[in-house]
Amino acid sequence: MWPAIWIVWSCLFAVFETIALVNKREGDTLSENFRRLFRTRTSKAGRAAFAVSWCGFSAWFALHILTETM
Repeated sequence: MWPAIWIVWSCLFAVFETIALVNKREGDTLSENFRRLFRTRTSKAGRAAFAVSWCGFSAWFALHILTETM
């Protein structure tokens, strides 16, 4: 059951993100929302917070997948 849910979620994300990319409206893609959330265009602290968060998540996820822990 869970694999089907993840596949459906991934496909829905791909559809919605593609629609957002094609329609060219500002503020509807995942990237634009992350930029707004972390204020990466106007704040050095926001840029640093995003970089630390992204690197931390990436490191955790890699360990999680490779070691099958956490």
